[in-house]
Amino acid sequence: MTSTLKKTSRRLAAKSAAAAVALCLATGAGAAYAYWTAVGAGSGAAVNGTMRMVAVEALVAGDGTQNSLVPGGTADVAVRAFNPNSFPVNVHAIRGNGAATADANHPGCTTTGVTFMDPAAPLAVTIPANTSVLITLPAAAAMSLASSSGCQGATFSLPVTLEARK
Repeated sequence: MTSTLKKTSRRLAAKSAAAAVALCLATGAGAAYAYWTAVGAGSGAAVNGTMRMVAVEALVAGDGTQNSLVPGGTADVAVRAFNPNSFPVNVHAIRGNGAATADANHPGCTTTGVTFMDPAAPLAVTIPANTSVLITLPAAAAMSLASSSGCQGATFSLPVTLEARK
């Protein structure tokens, strides 16, 4: 082999090697770039559930002489609460929400003098799913000395708001 031919072969080998290295680097860098910058697209959906209202009824619990509401005194309040949800709820608070009314058999009870005293929140009561519970609030009803005498023996309904949380 002549010296010129050897030089040309070496140059061609060097150029081929350089091209191969450049091709490997370009391909490798491109693969790494593609790996780190991969982007995907898609869609998702979620539904936010709705908590239904807890039904509540509150009455002055006057079943016994120890718990009768008298002018100047207090009595327990019985709260019946129904949870229509498919999950349990916690009763956080029960608050008075208007004037007490006497039952229909006591039309002479024009001034009830009955008030609801809000118990301290939070209350430690859980109502299971689709269940009704009776909650007794000790001394939550008070009767003033200004009550009408026509209120004797009446059952009082107390409008309350029950705050339930999941």
